[in-house]
Amino acid sequence: MRLPLLLAALCAVAACGEPAQVSKGGPTEEMGVGFGAPGGYRLAPVADTGSSLTRDFMDLTFAMESGRSLQTFSRFEGPVTVAMTGSVPATASRDLAALLGRLRSEAGIDIAQTSGPAAITVEFTGRSELRRLAPTAACFVVPNVGSLAEFRRKRGTDAVDWALVTRRERAAIFIPADTSPQEIRDCLHEELAQALGPLNDLYRLTDSVFNDDNFHSVLTGYDMAILRLTYSPQIASGMSLAEVAARLGTAPVARSGTSPDWIREIETALGRTGSPAARKAAVIRALALAEAAGWQDNRLAFSHFALGRLMAASDPARAQDAFRRAAGIYSRLPGAELHLAHVDMQIAVLALAGGLPEEAVRLADRAIPVVRRHDNPALLASLMLVKAEALEALGNPAAAAALRMDSAPYARYGFGSEGMVQSRMRKVAAAAESAERG
Repeated sequence: MRLPLLLAALCAVAACGEPAQVSKGGPTEEMGVGFGAPGGYRLAPVADTGSSLTRDFMDLTFAMESGRSLQTFSRFEGPVTVAMTGSVPATASRDLAALLGRLRSEAGIDIAQTSGPAAITVEFTGRSELRRLAPTAACFVVPNVGSLAEFRRKRGTDAVDWALVTRRERAAIFIPADTSPQEIRDCLHEELAQALGPLNDLYRLTDSVFNDDNFHSVLTGYDMAILRLTYSPQIASGMSLAEVAARLGTAPVARSGTSPDWIREIETALGRTGSPAARKAAVIRALALAEAAGWQDNRLAFSHFALGRLMAASDPARAQDAFRRAAGIYSRLPGAELHLAHVDMQIAVLALAGGLPEEAVRLADRAIPVVRRHDNPALLASLMLVKAEALEALGNPAAAAALRMDSAPYARYGFGSEGMVQSRMRKVAAAAESAERG
């Protein structure tokens, strides 16, 4: 989710044995899915707290991203403290404080920041250092350690295997310090949520960060409901799947229902390796698997969306058809408002490149209010830049210049360095130039 699409890795692989940590995937270079948000992000509470929520909770709680099942429920018992160490970025303190406030008020978790030893340590270090330990992850969380040095010593041992944790005492989150403020925020949200609660992601979910499509990367109202259930007094660390199910009044079953073959094809399609031809072939196979399975949820929509992204440069007509098919499904799914805004972003770029600036403006205007509500600066900046190029093409350079200026603070938060901001502007401008060249 560049806005980069954050490809979700199933797990960042440890030195040997099963993956010890859960992770947020690293970025690809393509324009598409956005990050999270700076400060103040809040959605309405989830109204449905019945069987569907408890079923999702079981699926999220008793498995890992790798597909490995978990036999025992675990969480922190009692108050939870969080500390930041290492090269802490300037924006991290504000973003963490806002997140902890939400966890207290919306999820009912007794959690606070401290400056000393903590139950959860957030360590910031260089991206290159983290890539040596978890090449596909943007950031990750490990149990039973309090520092990167301790993780190196315990890496590959039972001590850092989430599947063997029966009660959470300590965990460490590792985040690159040399990345954009918004990616740092993304990592704080997703990794802290997994340090506290579910270790799994489900592609079928729409309104959640617990989904490897990464449309959402800031905790939603649904996610807060899942975390509130995680810390319900009805359940406790050490309970089995059957015991938790009995306490919550749900079936003692935990399965995602998503084919590993489909996941593998999606990851191949959206990964940073592999030839364009191989990636296109993978996404076509993923779509065929989704259709054969009869899915009508986020998984089928995301298959179409991924196909559109990979076909945008070589076959714009096919890409547009894929995006419109994705939009048709998202429009029927609860909690998919932001997904539709992402689709509008993609079609707006196609319209701009195709010499249809009026259509690009219309789509941007439709998406921008949604993105503002979801407080997603990177996606907002990209939409504003697309609209600015369209206004330029329509002969209104003054309005275009004003909009580019207005987009600057969102772009700096979302993309980080001035070089990344300029790169984003050049990519959007290139789309407009391709229309001029005919």
